[in-house]
Amino acid sequence: MTPFWIALQFLTTLPTPRINTYGDKEMGQSVLFYPLAGLIIGLILGVFSLLLAQYSIDNIYGELLNAGLLLALWVALTGALHIDGLADCADAWMGGLGDKEKTLSILKDPTSGPIALTVVILLLLLKWLCLSILLSATSSAYFLLIPALSRCGLLLFFLTLPYVREKGIAATMAKTLPRQSAFVIIALTSSMMILFYPAGILSFIALGLLFWLFHQSLLQRLQGFTGDTLGAWVECSELILLLCAVFSLR
Repeated sequence: MTPFWIALQFLTTLPTPRINTYGDKEMGQSVLFYPLAGLIIGLILGVFSLLLAQYSIDNIYGELLNAGLLLALWVALTGALHIDGLADCADAWMGGLGDKEKTLSILKDPTSGPIALTVVILLLLLKWLCLSILLSATSSAYFLLIPALSRCGLLLFFLTLPYVREKGIAATMAKTLPRQSAFVIIALTSSMMILFYPAGILSFIALGLLFWLFHQSLLQRLQGFTGDTLGAWVECSELILLLCAVFSLR
């Protein structure tokens, strides 16, 4: 269970058993549990949305309030980890001016500029509106799978791109990730999304296009990925999946 607890500790703020020692092998194996960590986040969001439906005000303001509370819980469950990555990438891609070293330098800067703030505000606003529409349509099932599907994409980045820096936690994960198992998890998750997820085909196409855009941008700018770029992927892919869910409503 050690790799699972590592994944849960790394991606969420949920309480986990204390792990005093673990090796590089467990670090690599923990990446395989990223979709499961996302599924746990989705289950919590799904249960919370059902509770909100029982005690909410029955008008548009109640739906907007519920969406805001659900989004706040979503952010709290991840400790804003991925939002931080999105903010750093927004500043770095604009301020880096196409230069790899300058981009990496800005990614290390803990402060956020107006570009980062604008991107984060727009993303949270769009998520909030999508959640309000889905809640009004009683489509809580989407919340169960969106975090898991988004984090499944992280495995694909580990498999198809090198980690930019030679040292670090992500570098260890990339070197020791069981590649065959990762490909199996991606294939199974993709199949389940197409077969059982509402708007599965639309979501599969949209995620595939987004992944290609991310992949090409990372190759051209950094020749690899960083932790911040993975955080940006999670936030952007979750938004794309929410938009697909909204547009698929009848």
